[in-house]
Amino acid sequence: MTAIIEQLYETRDIPDTELKLLIETKHYDRELFQYADKIRKEYYGTDVYVRGLIEFTNYCKNDCFYCGIRQSNRNLERYRLSKDEILSCCEIGYKLGYRTFVLQGGEDPFYTDKRIYEIVSEIRKKYTDCAITLSIGEKPYESYETFFKAGANRYLLRHETADTEHYAKLHPAEMSLENRKNCLRNLKKIGYQVGSGFMVGSPFQTTDCLIKDLRFLQELEPAMIGIGPFIAHHETPFNRFKNGDLQLTLRLVGILRLMFPYALIPATTALGTADPQGREMGLRAGANVVMPNLSPVDVRKKYELYDNKICTGDEAAECRACLSRRVLSAGYEIVTDIGHVRSLKEQPKK
Repeated sequence: MTAIIEQLYETRDIPDTELKLLIETKHYDRELFQYADKIRKEYYGTDVYVRGLIEFTNYCKNDCFYCGIRQSNRNLERYRLSKDEILSCCEIGYKLGYRTFVLQGGEDPFYTDKRIYEIVSEIRKKYTDCAITLSIGEKPYESYETFFKAGANRYLLRHETADTEHYAKLHPAEMSLENRKNCLRNLKKIGYQVGSGFMVGSPFQTTDCLIKDLRFLQELEPAMIGIGPFIAHHETPFNRFKNGDLQLTLRLVGILRLMFPYALIPATTALGTADPQGREMGLRAGANVVMPNLSPVDVRKKYELYDNKICTGDEAAECRACLSRRVLSAGYEIVTDIGHVRSLKEQPKK
């Protein structure tokens, strides 16, 4: 197994048979994480980048079977933030040192292209030295172009699974994996720094599904790769399914770091929800991004993608201070930086 890890470290790729063995073997995680940490430090040192997350709407027209804000959840209190409320979140975040704002929401028809354009344009005008990231789902090519012209320069759209049959088991019939993939390709074509990713341990997932996820990411070459364990929500059809395995998720973070040494990989909120030390574990496994919440405290519990989501009661400043301590305790340091992805052609740090 050591030889397999070393090969992945040296060449960034191994055959499917060896990848399957690495994914399914528990006893070499420590060695895997050591190699992953070594290569992240070669590329990024001990820097950890922060992204200020603004969850601005929990309305969604989709009915994904795993998601707590799905359209069919009638017991969820819905909300939308106004442009002024979003700008207020940005103002707070900027003062706390954030240089990337992530506007995340369900696929909410209320936020037309015009409304998104106006919001993004205003943020861009006020914060010229910041990155603006959108995470608002599948849109037509023309919509993505409109947002890009307004000043958005990053876009997060997790593919969730690259296996067609598995995708159909997680989503309603009107949604398709091919459309999701086309959206990701369109975003890259327009010029966005694109983020994708997948759930670990979602219902009906197999190791072969995970290998397909990794191969699709090799094809896409995203700037950011976000993964987290599946965590069930009580108001979904998957409410009785077992949560995803934390250790398997961490193992895949390590594998991703070796396969994509240039990538920005977050220690996700889902990791912190799965285990109180989950985000620190994620950083030690190769992650180098954290995404503290800038949303108003009174709406955070309403943006419940899964049960028991952490950081729903902290003020933005408290959340920032807490994360700084956690990152430092893991052996890394939060930096005030826009945190662009390192180019595939860039040489690692010496």
